Amino acid sequence: MSNPSGLTLRGVTPPLRLADFKLIAFDMDSTLINIECVDEIADAAGRKAEVAAITEAAMRGEITDYKDSLRRRVALLRGVSVAHMEQVYTERLQLNPGAETLVAACKASGLRMLLVSGGFTFFTDRIRDRLGIDFTRSNVLEIEPGANGGQLTGRMVDQTWGDICDGAEKRRMLLDTCARLGISPSQAIAVGDGANDLPMMGAAGLSVAYHAKPTVREQAMVSIESGGLDRLLEVVQP
Repeated sequence: MSNPSGLTLRGVTPPLRLADFKLIAFDMDSTLINIECVDEIADAAGRKAEVAAITEAAMRGEITDYKDSLRRRVALLRGVSVAHMEQVYTERLQLNPGAETLVAACKASGLRMLLVSGGFTFFTDRIRDRLGIDFTRSNVLEIEPGANGGQLTGRMVDQTWGDICDGAEKRRMLLDTCARLGISPSQAIAVGDGANDLPMMGAAGLSVAYHAKPTVREQAMVSIESGGLDRLLEVVQP
């Protein structure tokens, strides 16, 4: 079912109740925030167009090996300073419209929040703290000491749970968080925009695409194609 307001529904009959859900999982880049952080970091290396082309292909699902695509992009970031990443955060990164409203409504209805990103802890940790998010999973950029806070080596650091947060890891983290909270995945909402979000969206009780790539819009139960993230509250009411 669709309407001219830019909100498309599939297999969902509103109104649903937000209180019937216990967890909401968000992608970060181009979902909770307005940029793809890896592309903006690459701008400092003069490689934004090259990196952005890989990002776009990965998000559209044209590159099936997300881990390889991310390693390729991160390798192109070698030599970028931490000071530049700080500049990306302070000057370019903004929360997407409606993000704070949706998060506040979810908190008020008792939902816990999960941020799962193929991006980097440098940004996800700050968004976690800014929005009061309960759980996060993302990737760690390796930094070598030096001027301007150090610089990127072009590699990522392995973590206790694995190497890279790809689509499979997003799904695993969603399911693990549900288990940790003692809830069913059917009580979870998953919000994303790219092909690497589809595994977690498929595991959740309600999947939400936000200004998403075509393959994601086509599979989501709710697709927000205009307006802010808080448009979800038109479907799932507090």
